[in-house]
Amino acid sequence: MVREKLFLFAGDQKIEHLNQDFYGKGIPDECADPEHLFKIASKGRVGVFATHLGLIEHYGPDYPEINYLVKLNGKTNLVPTKQKDPISLLLHLVEDVVKFRDQSRLDKTKLNIYGVGYTIYLGSEFESQMLSQAAQVVYQAHQHDLKTVLWIYPRGKAVSDERDPDLIAGAAGVAASLGADFVKINPPRGKTSEQRATLLKQAVAAAGRTGVICSGGERVDEKEFLQEIRDQVTIAGAAGCAVGRNIHQRTLDDAVRLCGEVAKIAL
Repeated sequence: MVREKLFLFAGDQKIEHLNQDFYGKGIPDECADPEHLFKIASKGRVGVFATHLGLIEHYGPDYPEINYLVKLNGKTNLVPTKQKDPISLLLHLVEDVVKFRDQSRLDKTKLNIYGVGYTIYLGSEFESQMLSQAAQVVYQAHQHDLKTVLWIYPRGKAVSDERDPDLIAGAAGVAASLGADFVKINPPRGKTSEQRATLLKQAVAAAGRTGVICSGGERVDEKEFLQEIRDQVTIAGAAGCAVGRNIHQRTLDDAVRLCGEVAKIAL
Protein backbone atom coordinates (compact mmCIF):
# COMPACT_ATOMS: atom_id res chain seq x y z
CA MET A 1 0.00 0.00 0.00
CA VAL A 2 1.44 3.36 -1.09
CA ARG A 3 0.93 5.97 1.61
CA GLU A 4 -0.35 9.37 0.49
CA LYS A 5 2.00 12.30 1.07
CA LEU A 6 0.95 15.65 2.47
CA PHE A 7 2.59 19.07 2.67
CA LEU A 8 0.23 21.02 4.91
CA PHE A 9 0.65 24.77 5.06
CA ALA A 10 -0.82 25.75 8.42
CA GLY A 11 -2.67 29.06 8.63
CA ASP A 12 -4.84 28.46 11.68
CA GLN A 13 -2.64 30.57 13.97
CA LYS A 14 -4.80 33.68 13.55
CA ILE A 15 -6.96 32.13 16.26
CA GLU A 16 -4.42 29.90 17.99
CA HIS A 17 -1.67 32.51 18.49
CA LEU A 18 -3.64 35.72 17.93
CA ASN A 19 -1.39 38.34 16.29
CA GLN A 20 2.00 37.39 17.74
CA ASP A 21 2.95 35.31 14.68
CA PHE A 22 2.05 38.03 12.21
CA TYR A 23 3.45 41.27 13.57
CA GLY A 24 6.64 42.22 15.38
CA LYS A 25 10.41 42.22 15.24
CA GLY A 26 11.83 40.26 12.32
CA ILE A 27 8.43 39.74 10.68
CA PRO A 28 7.88 41.55 7.33
CA ASP A 29 5.07 44.10 7.34
CA GLU A 30 3.15 42.24 4.63
CA CYS A 31 2.64 39.32 7.04
CA ALA A 32 0.14 41.36 9.08
CA ASP A 33 -2.49 41.03 6.34
CA PRO A 34 -4.35 37.66 6.39
CA GLU A 35 -4.31 37.67 2.59
CA HIS A 36 -0.55 37.08 2.76
CA LEU A 37 -1.35 33.47 3.70
CA PHE A 38 -3.56 33.02 0.66
CA LYS A 39 -1.00 34.56 -1.68
CA ILE A 40 1.61 32.08 -0.45
CA ALA A 41 -0.76 29.11 -0.76
CA SER A 42 -1.71 30.25 -4.26
CA LYS A 43 1.79 30.79 -5.61
CA GLY A 44 3.74 28.27 -3.52
CA ARG A 45 3.95 24.55 -4.13
CA VAL A 46 1.95 23.38 -1.11
CA GLY A 47 -0.35 20.39 -0.85
CA VAL A 48 -3.14 21.92 1.21
CA PHE A 49 -3.70 25.18 3.05
CA ALA A 50 -5.31 24.73 6.46
CA THR A 51 -7.23 27.60 7.99
CA HIS A 52 -10.62 28.45 9.47
CA LEU A 53 -13.80 28.68 7.45
CA GLY A 54 -14.30 32.41 8.03
CA LEU A 55 -11.02 33.29 6.34
CA ILE A 56 -11.84 30.99 3.42
CA GLU A 57 -15.19 32.73 3.07
CA HIS A 58 -13.41 36.10 2.96
CA TYR A 59 -10.56 35.26 0.57
CA GLY A 60 -11.30 31.89 -1.00
CA PRO A 61 -13.32 33.23 -3.95
CA ASP A 62 -10.22 35.18 -5.04
CA TYR A 63 -8.03 32.07 -4.74
CA PRO A 64 -10.09 29.12 -6.07
CA GLU A 65 -6.95 27.26 -7.18
CA ILE A 66 -5.89 26.49 -3.59
CA ASN A 67 -6.62 23.11 -1.99
CA TYR A 68 -8.26 24.01 1.33
CA LEU A 69 -8.42 22.10 4.60
CA VAL A 70 -10.98 23.63 6.94
CA LYS A 71 -9.93 23.70 10.59
CA LEU A 72 -13.10 22.95 12.53
CA ASN A 73 -12.02 23.94 16.03
CA GLY A 74 -9.64 26.40 17.61
CA LYS A 75 -8.81 28.31 20.77
CA THR A 76 -6.54 31.19 21.71
CA ASN A 77 -3.40 30.86 23.84
CA LEU A 78 -4.58 33.38 26.44
CA VAL A 79 -5.50 30.85 29.13
CA PRO A 80 -2.35 28.97 30.23
CA THR A 81 -2.39 25.26 31.05
CA LYS A 82 -1.41 25.99 34.65
CA GLN A 83 -4.69 27.89 35.01
CA LYS A 84 -6.97 25.45 33.21
CA ASP A 85 -6.55 22.30 31.14
CA PRO A 86 -7.02 23.07 27.43
CA ILE A 87 -10.25 22.40 25.57
CA SER A 88 -11.04 23.22 21.95
CA LEU A 89 -14.52 22.42 20.66
CA LEU A 90 -16.19 22.68 17.28
CA LEU A 91 -16.62 26.08 15.67
CA HIS A 92 -18.24 24.52 12.61
CA LEU A 93 -19.68 21.15 11.69
CA VAL A 94 -18.63 18.93 8.79
CA GLU A 95 -22.11 19.61 7.43
CA ASP A 96 -21.30 23.34 7.29
CA VAL A 97 -18.16 22.65 5.25
CA VAL A 98 -20.07 20.42 2.83
CA LYS A 99 -22.76 23.08 2.34
CA PHE A 100 -20.08 25.73 1.81
CA ARG A 101 -18.27 23.52 -0.72
CA ASP A 102 -21.46 22.72 -2.63
CA GLN A 103 -22.61 26.35 -2.62
CA SER A 104 -19.27 27.44 -4.08
CA ARG A 105 -19.94 25.13 -7.00
CA LEU A 106 -23.37 26.64 -7.53
CA ASP A 107 -21.80 30.11 -7.39
CA LYS A 108 -19.23 28.91 -9.96
CA THR A 109 -16.38 29.65 -7.55
CA LYS A 110 -15.67 25.91 -7.33
CA LEU A 111 -13.47 25.98 -4.24
CA ASN A 112 -11.31 22.91 -3.73
CA ILE A 113 -12.12 21.64 -0.24
CA TYR A 114 -9.63 18.83 0.37
CA GLY A 115 -10.64 18.00 3.91
CA VAL A 116 -11.13 19.04 7.51
CA GLY A 117 -8.95 19.24 10.60
CA TYR A 118 -9.51 19.05 14.35
CA THR A 119 -7.24 19.48 17.40
CA ILE A 120 -7.25 17.16 20.41
CA TYR A 121 -5.34 17.92 23.61
CA LEU A 122 -4.62 14.43 24.86
CA GLY A 123 -4.28 14.25 28.62
CA SER A 124 -6.50 17.26 29.26
CA GLU A 125 -9.31 16.63 31.71
CA PHE A 126 -11.56 17.54 28.78
CA GLU A 127 -10.06 15.00 26.37
CA SER A 128 -13.21 12.85 26.28
CA GLN A 129 -15.22 15.72 24.76
CA MET A 130 -12.60 16.36 22.11
CA LEU A 131 -12.15 12.66 21.35
CA SER A 132 -15.89 12.27 20.88
CA GLN A 133 -16.12 15.26 18.55
CA ALA A 134 -13.05 14.17 16.60
CA ALA A 135 -14.47 10.68 16.09
CA GLN A 136 -17.65 12.16 14.63
CA VAL A 137 -15.69 14.60 12.47
CA VAL A 138 -13.64 11.78 10.92
CA TYR A 139 -16.66 9.57 10.30
CA GLN A 140 -18.83 12.30 8.82
CA ALA A 141 -16.02 13.75 6.70
CA HIS A 142 -15.34 10.38 5.10
CA GLN A 143 -19.02 10.07 4.20
CA HIS A 144 -18.54 13.17 2.06
CA ASP A 145 -15.18 12.18 0.52
CA LEU A 146 -13.24 14.64 2.64
CA LYS A 147 -9.80 13.81 4.05
CA THR A 148 -9.18 14.23 7.77
CA VAL A 149 -6.18 15.56 9.69
CA LEU A 150 -6.12 15.40 13.48
CA TRP A 151 -3.81 17.73 15.38
CA ILE A 152 -3.05 15.73 18.56
CA TYR A 153 -0.94 17.33 21.28
CA PRO A 154 -0.48 15.86 24.77
CA ARG A 155 -1.20 18.82 27.03
CA GLY A 156 -2.63 19.46 30.48
CA LYS A 157 -1.74 19.27 34.15
CA ALA A 158 -1.52 15.46 33.92
CA VAL A 159 1.15 15.68 31.20
CA SER A 160 4.68 16.13 32.57
CA ASP A 161 6.48 16.08 29.20
CA GLU A 162 4.57 17.01 26.05
CA ARG A 163 7.43 15.78 23.84
CA ASP A 164 7.92 12.36 25.47
CA PRO A 165 8.47 9.86 22.59
CA ASP A 166 6.15 7.23 24.10
CA LEU A 167 3.41 9.80 24.58
CA ILE A 168 3.85 11.16 21.05
CA ALA A 169 3.55 7.62 19.71
CA GLY A 170 0.44 7.16 21.83
CA ALA A 171 -1.09 10.24 20.24
CA ALA A 172 -0.38 8.84 16.78
CA GLY A 173 -2.08 5.60 17.76
CA VAL A 174 -5.15 7.50 18.93
CA ALA A 175 -5.41 9.15 15.51
CA ALA A 176 -5.28 5.74 13.85
CA SER A 177 -7.98 4.45 16.19
CA LEU A 178 -10.22 7.36 15.23
CA GLY A 179 -9.69 6.62 11.53
CA ALA A 180 -7.84 9.82 10.59
CA ASP A 181 -6.02 10.02 7.28
CA PHE A 182 -3.21 12.04 8.84
CA VAL A 183 -2.09 13.01 12.32
CA LYS A 184 -0.19 16.22 13.01
CA ILE A 185 2.05 15.85 16.07
CA ASN A 186 4.97 17.63 17.64
CA PRO A 187 8.29 15.85 17.08
CA PRO A 188 9.58 14.03 20.16
CA ARG A 189 12.21 15.66 22.32
CA GLY A 190 15.81 15.03 21.22
CA LYS A 191 19.16 16.79 21.11
CA THR A 192 19.60 16.61 17.32
CA SER A 193 17.39 16.44 14.27
CA GLU A 194 18.61 12.91 13.58
CA GLN A 195 17.86 11.80 17.14
CA ARG A 196 14.38 13.30 17.05
CA ALA A 197 13.67 11.57 13.74
CA THR A 198 14.88 8.24 15.11
CA LEU A 199 12.56 8.60 18.10
CA LEU A 200 9.74 9.55 15.73
CA LYS A 201 9.87 6.06 14.18
CA GLN A 202 7.82 4.77 17.11
CA ALA A 203 5.01 7.21 16.30
CA VAL A 204 5.05 6.31 12.60
CA ALA A 205 4.74 2.63 13.51
CA ALA A 206 1.95 3.32 16.01
CA ALA A 207 0.00 5.31 13.41
CA GLY A 208 -0.17 2.38 11.00
CA ARG A 209 -2.08 3.50 7.90
CA THR A 210 -2.54 7.00 9.29
CA GLY A 211 0.13 9.28 7.86
CA VAL A 212 2.30 11.14 10.36
CA ILE A 213 3.27 14.77 9.79
CA CYS A 214 5.11 16.95 12.30
CA SER A 215 4.52 20.55 13.28
CA GLY A 216 7.18 23.00 12.15
CA GLY A 217 7.21 25.12 15.30
CA GLU A 218 8.85 28.51 15.68
CA ARG A 219 10.87 30.00 12.84
CA VAL A 220 14.45 28.73 12.77
CA ASP A 221 17.42 28.89 10.41
CA GLU A 222 16.34 27.76 6.93
CA LYS A 223 19.02 25.09 6.60
CA GLU A 224 18.16 23.66 10.02
CA PHE A 225 14.45 23.75 9.18
CA LEU A 226 14.86 21.82 5.91
CA GLN A 227 17.15 19.25 7.51
CA GLU A 228 14.53 18.57 10.19
CA ILE A 229 11.93 17.77 7.54
CA ARG A 230 14.40 15.67 5.55
CA ASP A 231 15.24 13.55 8.59
CA GLN A 232 11.58 13.13 9.52
CA VAL A 233 10.79 11.82 6.04
CA THR A 234 13.89 9.73 5.31
CA ILE A 235 14.72 8.38 8.78
CA ALA A 236 11.33 8.16 10.49
CA GLY A 237 9.16 7.58 7.44
CA ALA A 238 6.90 10.58 7.99
CA ALA A 239 4.22 11.10 5.34
CA GLY A 240 5.18 14.72 4.69
CA CYS A 241 5.17 17.77 6.93
CA ALA A 242 3.15 20.64 8.34
CA VAL A 243 4.64 24.14 8.24
CA GLY A 244 3.34 27.51 9.37
CA ARG A 245 5.61 30.17 10.82
CA ASN A 246 8.72 29.00 9.00
CA ILE A 247 6.94 29.87 5.76
CA HIS A 248 4.51 32.71 6.41
CA GLN A 249 6.89 34.86 8.50
CA ARG A 250 8.71 35.76 5.28
CA THR A 251 8.16 37.97 2.28
CA LEU A 252 5.99 36.46 -0.43
CA ASP A 253 8.94 35.75 -2.74
CA ASP A 254 10.97 34.07 0.00
CA ALA A 255 7.97 32.09 1.21
CA VAL A 256 7.16 30.81 -2.28
CA ARG A 257 10.79 29.84 -2.87
CA LEU A 258 10.92 27.97 0.44
CA CYS A 259 7.67 26.15 -0.34
CA GLY A 260 9.40 24.75 -3.40
CA GLU A 261 12.31 23.48 -1.30
CA VAL A 262 9.99 21.87 1.22
CA ALA A 263 7.92 20.22 -1.51
CA LYS A 264 11.03 18.59 -2.99
CA ILE A 265 11.55 16.82 0.34
CA ALA A 266 8.04 16.18 1.56
CA LEU A 267 6.14 15.19 -1.59
